Amino acid sequence: MNLLDVNWLAVVLAALGGFLVGGIWYGPVMGKRWMLAVGKTADDLKNINPVKTYGCTFLLALLASWTLAHTFASYAIDLSDFVKILTAFGVALGFIVPALWTNYLFQGAQRPLYWIDAGYWLIFYTVMGLVHALMR
Repeated sequence: MNLLDVNWLAVVLAALGGFLVGGIWYGPVMGKRWMLAVGKTADDLKNINPVKTYGCTFLLALLASWTLAHTFASYAIDLSDFVKILTAFGVALGFIVPALWTNYLFQGAQRPLYWIDAGYWLIFYTVMGLVHALMR
């Protein structure tokens, strides 16, 4: 299969969905807990370059979304929508979460950070899987 032969609208919308999940998860849902877990204050976060930070974050979401789209288009053609959503969840659970936690173990990160970030990635990939499943 051609690497670029994917539903590009789904790629962009799934990336936007994941990006939106991040805004909600690290904003009103877990923002204060996350800041406490990483030792940041609201003032610390005011010093970031939003174009660089959010721009790079969105580009990375596009890469993740394209990879999921390519995987579905190449290897999961006959899967049901539900199985595609579960597959996206499984990618996060089986690949992202263990890699994240391995890094956190060596960094000595606080345990709440494990759960906050793992929860985000599980939801992020599930939302992207939902978009890709529904936008064949």
